[in-house]
Amino acid sequence: MTDRWGSVGTRWLGVGLAAVLAVVTLGLAVTDRLALYINPDQTWFAVGMAVLALIGAVASFVLPLGAEGDHGHDHGHAADHAHGARAEEESAAPGRSAPHSPRPAAFSLSRAATATGGVLASAVAVAALVLPPASLSVDLAMARDTGTAPLFAGADQVLLAAADTSEFGVGDWASVFSSATSPDAYEGTHVTLTGFVTPDEGNAEALRLGRLVITHCVIDAQPASVPVVSPDWRDAVEVGGWIQVDGIVTTDASGALLIEPREISSIPEPSDPYEY
Repeated sequence: MTDRWGSVGTRWLGVGLAAVLAVVTLGLAVTDRLALYINPDQTWFAVGMAVLALIGAVASFVLPLGAEGDHGHDHGHAADHAHGARAEEESAAPGRSAPHSPRPAAFSLSRAATATGGVLASAVAVAALVLPPASLSVDLAMARDTGTAPLFAGADQVLLAAADTSEFGVGDWASVFSSATSPDAYEGTHVTLTGFVTPDEGNAEALRLGRLVITHCVIDAQPASVPVVSPDWRDAVEVGGWIQVDGIVTTDASGALLIEPREISSIPEPSDPYEY
């Protein structure tokens, strides 16, 4: 019975968890919510790997329970029998007692670690299956904010002045605001941007409009934000809330770029809260 439960546990930790995660991935893709976890450009890869994992998991159940431990070394059984026979002869000899071979402590610790890991992995898989998907929180964005622009746009800074800024998101403008050598080239540009509200630590009369920028998946999410001058913003919106800003890019007395809003509207969190 112990061997049978061991085989069940081995199969669950292998193909069982793989099948659960594959089903979760495919379910998120079908419902258009996989973008909450990975860059949409990587969807085809994630779905393809999930399909292969699910096919492999289903195919593995053709094997009888316990076959995972059968390596096909039949010659080993004869050696085991010979060893057992010698042990019996030695134990039957006069004046000899049966050898005592307790299980080493390392073996017990190994089994305990395996069981603990299995429980934790199972909890994560089941949570992914039953809990609704959710975006990263604004608090996480604020905790990760180092005051620098996201890395994804830095290599193309030379081309930004010639680009169509109507397609720029918060991440693009954050890169421009932090590294533009000719701010006047962008002054007067009309923008309509969506993001969450965080305070501007250096200017009490401004808020920062933020988004999380993802390169591959949520693990590498980088916060990006731009300043929006609005002296009474705390009366109109709240920190962490989502807003849409319609305004003009301008400069302050020091020549730094910022956004002067024409209209600030509170909106619900968008279905795709990230930029890529």
